[in-house]
Amino acid sequence: MKPAPGVALRIAATQTLGVVLQRQRSLKAELAQRLPTLRDTRDRALLEAIVFTAIRGQAQYDAALKAWVAKPLGRSDDELRTLLYVGLAQIQMGLPAHAAVDATVEATRAMGRTHQAGMVNAILRRALREGLPEVAPEATWPEWLRKRVQRDWGDAAQAVFAASAIPAPMWLRVNRTRIDRAAYRARLEKAGIEATMPAFPEDALVLATPVAVSELPGFDEGLVSVQDGSAQCVADALAPKPGARVLDACAAPGGKSAHLLERDPTLQLFALDIDAQRLRRVHETHARLGVGANAHLLAADAAAPDTWWDGVPFDAILLDAPCSATGIVRRQPDVLLHRRDTDVESLCDIQARLLDAAWTMLAPGGTVLYATCSILAEENAGQIDAFVQRTPGAVVEPLDARFGRESGAGRQRLPGEDGMDGFFYGRLSKR
Repeated sequence: MKPAPGVALRIAATQTLGVVLQRQRSLKAELAQRLPTLRDTRDRALLEAIVFTAIRGQAQYDAALKAWVAKPLGRSDDELRTLLYVGLAQIQMGLPAHAAVDATVEATRAMGRTHQAGMVNAILRRALREGLPEVAPEATWPEWLRKRVQRDWGDAAQAVFAASAIPAPMWLRVNRTRIDRAAYRARLEKAGIEATMPAFPEDALVLATPVAVSELPGFDEGLVSVQDGSAQCVADALAPKPGARVLDACAAPGGKSAHLLERDPTLQLFALDIDAQRLRRVHETHARLGVGANAHLLAADAAAPDTWWDGVPFDAILLDAPCSATGIVRRQPDVLLHRRDTDVESLCDIQARLLDAAWTMLAPGGTVLYATCSILAEENAGQIDAFVQRTPGAVVEPLDARFGRESGAGRQRLPGEDGMDGFFYGRLSKR
């Protein structure tokens, strides 16, 4: 006998969350597989919301379970703990008791844990009565990472933790080759979707309330993309000259290279990614937006130009480097679950190799934009400072305050500043 729809969804949420928590699988990757199995878009949205809320609220739930459960839950209780997280997340979301409690209790039985259904019911109803314990926003950050953020940002660290603990707004990028920004905003309003038009970046809209991509008018026709404001600023920070030969060295999933082509279809743009499968996403993105005819896609390693580069220098290079992703925790909360302190050193080595390789391919007078979605100084300001010191002819080109606060030779936006994700920009020219 199949469980009721509400019960099936709670089981799916528990299974999804369990894979992320116990098997260290990427939340984004797991949702990409799980969500298409749900027919109803409302079910997809609810499952996604439950899992995101559960990951963000894990420290609170652990505090509650520590206080309310006589015998601490061990490793053998992982599935039970995950079920409780799913239930507590629904309470935190404000779902009605019959949905948050009853369906989760029934899911407990359906998963073969009938003997623990009473316990789940009691804990969830206590949470309804008493609320969840308050915990500091930084409690979700591993100690090693929390200390690095505090070291790098001092008094601003608390704001980083607080901003990273809440969901991000939904930013859109209007495809100016197909529709004017004001005209698209009017289409949104006609569809009952409220949006504001920030002064910068100039192709952006911000939704008052996030919606499913399927609800965005003209999305399939390429009128608009979902992209945070910080990522949209990359096009302004690089600002290639009309018709320039441009390399996007780490292009997947393709939003930034597409934006450059939307700004200037005459660019000779090469989009490179080391992962051929991810490069297919670049192709799909470009095709939907109608800019694919203007891009050359290559599956290759940007750090090894000898294996693919034809020797013709580039006028501008975008290096959106692999990084710790510590600036986008509010969008990808599982970053705090998966990141290890040893990762940062490895990432810094990769970033340095990519910078050095990009420099060899840059034409005299050309520009490299180094960008990350990290907030760690060693990946950002420290990386640029070290590069300039070891590279004759490398000149820092200052960016203005639209790109965030001064940070060494670049600009750093911290999470939540200007409503955007955490992001670093460092612009260099070749003398």
